[in-house]
Amino acid sequence: MTRFLILALLAAGPLWAAEWPTKPGDVPLSSVELDGLAGRTLTFYDDGQSKFSAGGAYSFTYASGNSAFGTYSIAEDGSVCIAYRNGFTRCDLYVRSGERLILIDEKGDRYPVRSE
Repeated sequence: MTRFLILALLAAGPLWAAEWPTKPGDVPLSSVELDGLAGRTLTFYDDGQSKFSAGGAYSFTYASGNSAFGTYSIAEDGSVCIAYRNGFTRCDLYVRSGERLILIDEKGDRYPVRSE
């Protein structure tokens, strides 16, 4: 019975795969655009900043000036996954909606990025 359950779960696909709650008009970033995150800093409307460094280093600086550090990687589904030094992990999907770049988190919350 246990073996059957494990096989059924494996056949269902990766347990971490997310059903991203996109909206009509959302276009996930291409692999070229995702690779282009290296060396960029994205600023959000709450003044938080995501910095993607070459080699996979990542930092998020809050409006208060405090920062959280980790590494990022691009998952097979096109999401950007962050592994913070404190053990916390998260994956986000970046989409273009019209002219706007938007981060969608695993809960479905949307965070627009300021224009550069």
